[in-house]
This record gives sequence, structure tokens and C-alpha cells, in this order.
Amino acid sequence: MNAPHRFHRFHTGWIHRDLGQWDRLRDLFHPDGRIEITWFEGPAHEFVDASARMGASDFRTKHLITAPVVTFSDDGARAVSETSAVVIGENIRLQLGCNGHNRFVDRLEKRDGAWRILDRKSVYDFATFTFPAGIVDIDATAVSRFPRAYAALAHLLEKSGFPVRRIFATKGSDLERDIKQTAFAWLREGKRA
Repeated sequence: MNAPHRFHRFHTGWIHRDLGQWDRLRDLFHPDGRIEITWFEGPAHEFVDASARMGASDFRTKHLITAPVVTFSDDGARAVSETSAVVIGENIRLQLGCNGHNRFVDRLEKRDGAWRILDRKSVYDFATFTFPAGIVDIDATAVSRFPRAYAALAHLLEKSGFPVRRIFATKGSDLERDIKQTAFAWLREGKRA
């Protein structure tokens, strides 16, 4: 099974988000696809609309995506992939940025001959602030509300009007373990997310 060409578009396709190519981003997901990341949880089509709103705001992002590790179901109709990424963000009004390192854990499914993302969740490894125009003051108390692994990213999202409403998976956490166990159980059992 030649996986690289089948899954290349899911991982490099995130460039459509950075470039504001909303229809192409929407096409990466099944119609019932879902996504859970720091600032958005819900149907993928709503995520695309929310991303368009973010793209029109003072908050800018760029995603650097690595090659995925892909595991297929026995019948070849489903797969789980894990992909490392770096989210580079900047709020141009605040003159504050961040680099957030994460991993996407995706459930992929082939329907009517087409592979698309059914479910995307993120695990956060670490994040740091950047200062594109020089050092600015940061409220350490506000930042400390979030797990250190994504505190810089969450703080910048919140200051940009995109609230982070709960705790998300971090490297080595119980939440990460649950995401992976559930994804691989789905792969073995053939159940949809």
C-alpha cells in the first residue's frame, strides 16, 4: 500500500489554512469531520469558518508540518496518523508572538474512494513567546492559568479574542494517552469517531 501519496495532502494541506484557501481546507475533512484544538472544538466545517474569522483578525499563524506516522486498519479503509507541527503565531497589534509545538492525532477514513480526516485532535509539547518588535510586558498570572506546554499559545489566543475553554492534552498526559487509546480502538473496531 503506497501511503505517502494518499496522506500527503492531509498534512501539507494545512497550508490552505495559512493561505486562506477555505474551500480547499474544508475538503480535507469528511462532512461529519470534527476537530479539537486549543481555541476550537466542534464540526470541521465550523472550524473552517472560524479560521476565516481568525484570518481577518490581528492574529496571524503559520504551521510547519512534518511527515506523519500512519497506521492502517486491517481492511485498509481507516488509518490513524500522528504528525508533529509547529504553530507560529503573532498578534500584530500586541506585537507579541509564540511558537507552539504540537502533534496532530488524526483518524482518517476512506469513503467512496476518497481519504479525508474524520477526527483531528492536538497534543501540545511546548510553547514559547516571541517578540517580533522587541520585549513587551506579559501578565505572568494570566499565562499561568494554562499548562506550560501550551501556555504561550493559549495566552496569545485569548488576548486575540479566541478563548481557550478547557485543559488540552500535553505530552505524556492522561489526556494524550486517552486520545491515542481511543483512536487505536476505533482503528481496530471500525467504529466512527
